[in-house]
This record gives sequence, C-alpha cells and structure tokens, in this order.
Amino acid sequence: MSRTSASPPTSGSAAPAPSTDSALTHGLKQRHLSMIALGGVIGAGLFVGSGAGIAAAGPSIIVAYAISGLLVMMVMRMLGEMSAANPASGSFSVHAERAIGPWAGFTAGWSFWFLLCVAVGLEGIGAAQIVSGWLPGTPEWAWVALFMVIFLGTNLAAVKNFGEFEFWFAALKVIAITLFLVLGLLAILGVLPDTDAPGLGNLTGDGGFLPKGMDGFIIGLLASVFAYGGLETVTIAAAESENPVRGVAKAVRTAMWRIAVFYIGSMAVIVTLVPWDDPKVAEVGPFYAMLDHLGVGSAAQIMNVVILIALLSAMNANIYGASRMARSLVARGQGPSVLGRVSSGVPRNAVLFSSVFGFLCVLLSYWRPDDVFPWLLNMIGAVILVVWIFIAASQLILRRRTEREAPDRLVVRMWFFPVGTIVALAAMAGIFLLMLRQPDTRDQLLATGGLTVVLIGVGLVRQRRRDGGADQADGADGADGADGADGTAETPAGRR
Repeated sequence: MSRTSASPPTSGSAAPAPSTDSALTHGLKQRHLSMIALGGVIGAGLFVGSGAGIAAAGPSIIVAYAISGLLVMMVMRMLGEMSAANPASGSFSVHAERAIGPWAGFTAGWSFWFLLCVAVGLEGIGAAQIVSGWLPGTPEWAWVALFMVIFLGTNLAAVKNFGEFEFWFAALKVIAITLFLVLGLLAILGVLPDTDAPGLGNLTGDGGFLPKGMDGFIIGLLASVFAYGGLETVTIAAAESENPVRGVAKAVRTAMWRIAVFYIGSMAVIVTLVPWDDPKVAEVGPFYAMLDHLGVGSAAQIMNVVILIALLSAMNANIYGASRMARSLVARGQGPSVLGRVSSGVPRNAVLFSSVFGFLCVLLSYWRPDDVFPWLLNMIGAVILVVWIFIAASQLILRRRTEREAPDRLVVRMWFFPVGTIVALAAMAGIFLLMLRQPDTRDQLLATGGLTVVLIGVGLVRQRRRDGGADQADGADGADGADGADGTAETPAGRR
C-alpha cells in the first residue's frame, strides 16, 4: 500500500501536504471545531479527579496545574505546528511516521487507540453509575450498552452528527464551568448574600500553601498532568473540517487561555473558598464541595448532571477519535485492511470495532474486576505521556525539514524552538522519574512501559518486513529498468 501520506514532501515544493484522508468527508464546520477545542479541556477529570490532587497538594495545587498546564500548552503548540502543516486524521501518528519511521507511527497510533477505547469503557461505567443512582434497581451494564448504541449510531451516520453532539455537549460544559467560576469569584469578593469574603485564610492557614510538603505537591502535580488528556482530539477532528489549517491554528492559539481559565482558574477559586482538607473535596469532588460550601441547594444533583454530560461527551469524542486513528493507521498499512473501509465518508468498521472493544472493557470490569480490569487501567496510565514524547520528538525533526522544504506551511510555530521543545522533553522525562518514586504511579508506568515495548517490537518487525519487500521490488524494478535509457529504477513512494 502506498505510504505517500507519511512521506516527506518533495524538496522545494509548497503544495499542500498529501493526505490519507481523501475518502473522509469535511462535514465539520468551524463552529463544531471551535467548540470541540473549547469543551475538550473540560472533562470528568476536572470535575472529579482534581479532588485527589487538592487533597494531596493543598493550595499548592494551583502551582501544580500551572506547571502541568504550561507543559500541555507546549505540547499542543508542537502538535498544532505539525497538524497545520500536514492535516491528517492520524494526527501525531502520521507526524511520528514521517519524522521517525513507520514503527513510531504504529506505536503512537495504536497505544492512543487503546487508551481511547479503554477510556470509553470507563466513561460509560461512570455515566451508568450516575443514572443507576437516579433509577435504583436498573443494571449499570444496560445503561452502558444504551449509551454505546446511541454514540455508535451517531458516529456511524455522518461526521456532522458527531460534530453536533459535541457542539452541544461542549456548550453545556462551558456554560456550567463559567457559572461556577462567576459564582466563585462573587463569593471570593464577598458580594453574594449571606457569604463573607474568605480572604487568604484557606490559602495560608491549616498547614500553609504547601501543607504536605514536596511529596504532596508531587502527587498533585502527577494528578494534574493526566487531567489534561483529550486535547489531542481537536487535531484529529480538524482533518474533517471545512478548513483544517485554520481550524487547527485557531484551536492551538486559544489553548493558553482555555487552560488558564478552566483549569488553573477553577483550582484557584476552589482552594480559596473551600478548606483543602474538607473531606468532601476528595470524596464527592471539589466542585460539589464548593457549591455545598456556598449553600447551593441540590448541589449533588447539579454536579451529577454536569459530570454525566462530561462523561457522555468524552464517550462520543473518544469513539470518534479511536475510529479515525484506526482508519489512518490502516490507510498507511499499519493494521488490518478491513478497518480501513470507508462508507459515505465514515470508517464504519473502525467505529464498530472501537466501540465493541470499549464495551468489552466494560464487561471485563464485571467479569474480572480484581485482575484483568485493573491491569488494563494500569496499561493506559501513562500512555498520554508516551504520546507527548512522540509529538515532541517528531516536531524537533519535522520543523527543520519543513523550514527547508515548505516554510509557508508553518502557520503555527513552536515557541523558542528548539529550546522550547527540548525543555518540554526534559519535563516529560522528569515526570517519568516522579512516577517511579510513587508506588501508585510506578505500577502504571511499568504497565504502560510494557505495552509500549510490545508495540515498538511489533512495529519494528512490520517495518523490517515491509522494507525487505520493498528491497525485493527495487531489485526487480532495477533489473527491468536496466533495459531503459538510463537504467534507473523509481523508488517506491514513502520508502526510506
């Protein structure tokens, strides 16, 4: 199969980068892409998972989210640079293949697909638990199945259906968190009825800004890093938008304020208003704790609705992202061809396969909750870091190549290149070392490392077989070409 899409552009050519996505439609409008980018940073990890980080780090969680947020901004800037220059539904997998080799694209792509599919199952379980709480006696697995069927149908029909669902899901999430932030700021200023301004008491009292020392801060930092997952989906979706280059550029350029407002702003408001050691922060979530602290009636149900929306949005986006990543891999000869079939602009086999795999993870949570399911969770624990490393390494290589061959494609540029990219890589290495220090994250790191090593091994074997076949083809072409005018043979597309 031709790998033109993964090949470097011809030297000196300024023509648009080749794409593997010609069979896909461009059904996403700019409003879809803008809202996907805006809502993509608002997930259940922010609403619920941040509670564990606050309980560990105390008020210093603000600094932890600021540090990890800066790293994520740099990663998105690098990814945006490459995606604007070469839009593709395989996103960073395509870039890794162009920069490093087919084995890198294989590893980055399939590890991310695995992460998304397992995440679909986790999100379905979380959503089902909320609905089962409203309707006691109903089986959770049945709700997961219903959600799966709905989003399977949405993603099988047309990409614009996915875009519409995500547009309204994201809009609801943005409205909800904006209301929380406004309410919190009014409370901090002391202008809400029956509410006194808290001052700096919760930030500096009860152990100070760093109540559990550096160990607590490190736990909070690690928790904050993994709360940012999901930002990459916008670069996958951009390939099916009306103007991929413009869409990616706009999404990346607004990433800074989105992260600053939604994540860092939320943490600052919460720890200013609510004591960091309030049991409710870790047990039921920091946003619920804030609403309850302000005396908002039905705080639990309000938060359940918001979290349900966030979980369903993530399910929808992850099924979409997994299917497009699988289709892109297959289009580059990196998977079973049956998954690459496109019907009416939709890779329906890839959508179905990704959804079924996600539901299998749900069933494993009931069948093997003590061994297989925790093993799956550990394997995806640090996948996003592996993906980020491939993004940074690819950008380090492709930036120079693009400057030489098609500088007009550099619509988005990484800050302070190459120093910024090297600093980001060093920060990722530092996070790996911090994970090794913590017993809980050490198991995740080792499991993810095992998955990555296996994928690299498979990718290298496939690459050698492909290169061996290409060499044989070259030999045959060379023998035939010797009878020609110059005896030269054309190099197969994409071969290195």
